[in-house]
Amino acid sequence: MLDQLVLIVFKTDCVFFIRILTFVVPEIHSFTYNFIFMKKYIILFLLLPLWAFSQKTVSKEEKDVQKFQKELNAEYLNPKETPLRGDNFKNFKGHPFFPFDAKYRVTAKFVKSKDTKPFELPTSSGKTKTYQEYGKATFMLDNKPYTVTLYQSLALIKQDKYKDYLFLPFRDATNEKETYGGGKYMDLKIPKGNTIVLDFNQSYHPFCAYNAYDYNCPVVPEENKLPVEIRAGVMYEDIYHH
Repeated sequence: MLDQLVLIVFKTDCVFFIRILTFVVPEIHSFTYNFIFMKKYIILFLLLPLWAFSQKTVSKEEKDVQKFQKELNAEYLNPKETPLRGDNFKNFKGHPFFPFDAKYRVTAKFVKSKDTKPFELPTSSGKTKTYQEYGKATFMLDNKPYTVTLYQSLALIKQDKYKDYLFLPFRDATNEKETYGGGKYMDLKIPKGNTIVLDFNQSYHPFCAYNAYDYNCPVVPEENKLPVEIRAGVMYEDIYHH
């Protein structure tokens, strides 16, 4: 009799325990799921400001420079346009560039030259090309004024797409160290007002810096030799020295 009573009590307790589990286990599962779910969102919420802070905002000016770099590399990778020959072309992966620096994007005061005459500008091969002075641009860099002369190629302006083209050859204190010894070039357009933007981040080397045998390039005039480092635009690699 006692054994039967114990068995009945045991069964009753088991049923009660099972009922409790039936209620509690889903609650525990739900709590655990919600906790894990919320934990993920809390971590995401905490990391979001760090991610946003790490994302660099790229200005329109820097995007323009990136476009210039991409197009210049594409030109040198194109066998129909590149000045590179042999192994130099085969091994070319892209130009090295100075990091973009807004300091070297300057708004210069522009003064159009008057009564100028065509002249013969010497080139790297000893030949000459005909240019004409178009104007002068004066800008500030590190609180110091500098002036460069802008030219027009009389051969190029005969073509419609180059009729508003200006040519800026210049040298600076990085030549023969980080850039080509003969200097660099910049392409500009005739300004509509009395200012002109000079973005040295878009300066490049002449073709003869990479192939002196097939190209002759205008020599930088003395008046455009700047006694300051312009650490912007294309850099030069020793493999091209000749």
